[in-house]
Amino acid sequence: MNAELIASLTIFALAVFLGFELIARVPTLLHTPLMSGTNAIHGIVLVGAMLVAGSADSGLEKTLAFVAIVFGTVNVVGGFLVTDRMLDMFRRRPEARE
Repeated sequence: MNAELIASLTIFALAVFLGFELIARVPTLLHTPLMSGTNAIHGIVLVGAMLVAGSADSGLEKTLAFVAIVFGTVNVVGGFLVTDRMLDMFRRRPEARE
């Protein structure tokens, strides 16, 4: 293992820990609005994963990039679906005719 790989794995482990701690401390009422706000960030993650996939040399890099693209896509689509469902709760229902 070279020093660059160890540094990258360390940063990844710290990011996972920090992300878990941040999400665990968010009140339940804020989860859905925060999810809709982070869809743009996940779009940037998708672009980055596609750039990595395009410049990948080894099979491992291509596989990891593909997994990142799949997970990022699921996250973005799920975020938009949850946001749409949340916004439906605030729309006025048509009044029933008598």
